Amino acid sequence: MAGCVLLLALPFYLDRFWLQAGLFAMAAGIGAIGINMLTGSTGQLSMGHAFFLAVGAYGYCAFAGDGGDGLTGLGLPTVVAAVLAVALAGLAGGLFSPIAGRLRGAYLGIATLALIFIGQHVLFNAHDLTGGFNGRDVPPLNVLGFSFDDSELVIAAVPFGSAEKLWYAGLVLLAGCAFFARGVLRGRPGRAMNVIRDHRIAAGVMGVPVARYRAAVFVLSSMYAGLAGVLLALVFQRTVPDYFGMVLSLEYLAMIVIGGLGSVAGAVIGAAFVSLLPQVLTRYSDALPLVAESGTGGVAPGEAARYLYGAAVVAVVLFLPGGLIRLVTRRGTPSKHPQKPTPGTPGPSGEER
Repeated sequence: MAGCVLLLALPFYLDRFWLQAGLFAMAAGIGAIGINMLTGSTGQLSMGHAFFLAVGAYGYCAFAGDGGDGLTGLGLPTVVAAVLAVALAGLAGGLFSPIAGRLRGAYLGIATLALIFIGQHVLFNAHDLTGGFNGRDVPPLNVLGFSFDDSELVIAAVPFGSAEKLWYAGLVLLAGCAFFARGVLRGRPGRAMNVIRDHRIAAGVMGVPVARYRAAVFVLSSMYAGLAGVLLALVFQRTVPDYFGMVLSLEYLAMIVIGGLGSVAGAVIGAAFVSLLPQVLTRYSDALPLVAESGTGGVAPGEAARYLYGAAVVAVVLFLPGGLIRLVTRRGTPSKHPQKPTPGTPGPSGEER
């Protein structure tokens, strides 16, 4: 409860840098929950998560844009555009789902890797739709006349810009996605997904439609990625193709390994770790040894962040296979070993032992 109150109060005290960093972590958390259901709970390795984030981000721009910048835009209400962008990401996942339903392991990973190359080619060359190398501006979200743009809104003597407004939208979206995913994983679909991951043949013998479940989870994961892409686009305020590359997909895999495979909370923790680390190193690069701005002789913050969370992946795999979430659950779980009664203490019946 105290954590919820703290999250709600942060926009009143943090500057724009930290609010944007938090929003990146929220968007990453949504996307990480999606890929964790796919890879952590169902055992399907996906290297193409960045492709579906791009579909969500650019789909929102195309649906919500008015075409005033010379790029394709339908001028739809932004809420409708966001919903359609998420549905478009799910449709893209649905088109790929027959392949996802039949391939597994490294074969599926290689197949999804092809999506990255296809997506990058389209993003760089479909100028009328994506703006090419320069990208395109992102229309601000507007909900019932309330605009999440940089127009100043003063609350309790604190000016609220786009970052402050989007903070609460991001919290609602992250909480809703986590709640839904937790319900799926704790219910019958989640049990079927775990059986498919652990014993695929046994799952088929038990009557679980393996190919259908794999395809459905791939679509659901794609929709989570599409929603994360929409939120990222709203935070960035401009989409650029370079961001949605192979490195982003690898970062999402690092998130779920560091946080904990198959855990919703672990996905959020891993997403916060991986997404916030470069921001923190950038912020304090002048005070950290060996870390400096690009071109000044030290290691760039982005490169240092990759080294650190790469080392974190190795450390987690070697010493904490369950991910960082295990540290939290261990602290919160009481010991299951009963204490031995000392001589002279009364037993359940009141007699001395």
